Amino acid sequence: MKKIILATLISGVMSASAFAADQGHGKVTFKGEIIDAPCSISADSIDQTVELGQIANSILANGGASSPKQFTIELEDCVFPNNAGVQYNDKVQITFSGASAGFNSKLLGVTGLNPDEGLVGNVGIQITDTQGAPIDMGISTTQSHQLQAGSNTLQYSAFVRGANVAVDAIPLGKFEGVTNFTLAYN
Repeated sequence: MKKIILATLISGVMSASAFAADQGHGKVTFKGEIIDAPCSISADSIDQTVELGQIANSILANGGASSPKQFTIELEDCVFPNNAGVQYNDKVQITFSGASAGFNSKLLGVTGLNPDEGLVGNVGIQITDTQGAPIDMGISTTQSHQLQAGSNTLQYSAFVRGANVAVDAIPLGKFEGVTNFTLAYN
């Protein structure tokens, strides 16, 4: 009888450990931020990457520029207060800010190129609005965008511009430029 009880206990412990085996697990983290604004910013727009491609140094020499690449800022769930038939906060201006390029403080500077060459400051990124008008880094805001209730797409472009230097003064290598954008409703 003792052998049967012992065998049953051992069998029970083995089957319990078989049920407790980890056959996969994971974690889901939800992050966000609550802001005081008439529109929400799409999660896809908050932290995005715009691929500018592999750009020939010859195209950037003598103040040249690469082809522009479009990017958007998506606003969603827009609701505007209405007071006596007048809507408020249904226009938005955006300011882009970041480190300036060495040769032109209106352009976004880049990092990642060989700093030993001392040529990093000879290239910068120009951001433009929907009409192709340049947007200066941190100094000016974009024109006011008229918004509608619901979702809105704000379109911009960016391209690389070189300084007015010879091709051998344009740095080579991978680069990155980071700008922050700030919305101001009116």
